Amino acid sequence: MVLQTVDVLKNEIPLQEETVSIFNDSQAGLVLVDIINGFCTVGAGSLAPREPNRQITQMIEESAKLAKVFCDNKWPVLAFLDSHHPGKLEHPYPPHCITGTDESNLVPALRWIEEEPNVTVRRKDCYDGFIGSIQEDGSNAFVDWVKDNKIRVLLVVGVCTDICVLDFVCSTLSAKNRGFLDPLEDVVVYSRGCATFDFPVSVARNSKDLLAHPQELMHHVGLYMAKGRGARIAREVMFHAPGKV
Repeated sequence: MVLQTVDVLKNEIPLQEETVSIFNDSQAGLVLVDIINGFCTVGAGSLAPREPNRQITQMIEESAKLAKVFCDNKWPVLAFLDSHHPGKLEHPYPPHCITGTDESNLVPALRWIEEEPNVTVRRKDCYDGFIGSIQEDGSNAFVDWVKDNKIRVLLVVGVCTDICVLDFVCSTLSAKNRGFLDPLEDVVVYSRGCATFDFPVSVARNSKDLLAHPQELMHHVGLYMAKGRGARIAREVMFHAPGKV
């Protein structure tokens, strides 16, 4: 039934994806959104998958491949890690990814990037990494990262497609449109490098606060909304030397 609904939705709001080419001289930056144990590792926390999940597994694999390319080329990478102080809830979700616990750490397949000189790790205490980058003096660590690295193409992957990824992308596009993120030109969301969680209606009926969240449906909606805000949605990301296609 859910798959039939997804098919109907895709016909009603079709999503056109594209192949995005990144050249060695394109000043590209990679953002990894919340690819941490608390959202991706089976049994790692209250919001972690209860069993292996194909979409999440693919997201981790594709994100790790991109991180390897960026690190090999010494291109800038920014990893957002959801990290909350004890007692500060993020309604309507239960406590999750508490600072200092392994829930708020990168998944094993990406832990290695913490030692790479081109990687910046930013812990955030809210859905939106853009808002989570605001510092006490009013400056924004993400804005500074874009400007300092002269990023023109921003490639975004992570979890959840329709929550933290979408919120960050929307804020970034709004800031770009206002001229706050020069020289940024394009925000690209790689669909196979994103994932969301599955919370079927049968389970949601027994929950007071949480809404049903069918995975395939909400993944599509998240990508569709990001494109509607001005992001490019990539089905494939290709890397080229300057002057080659």
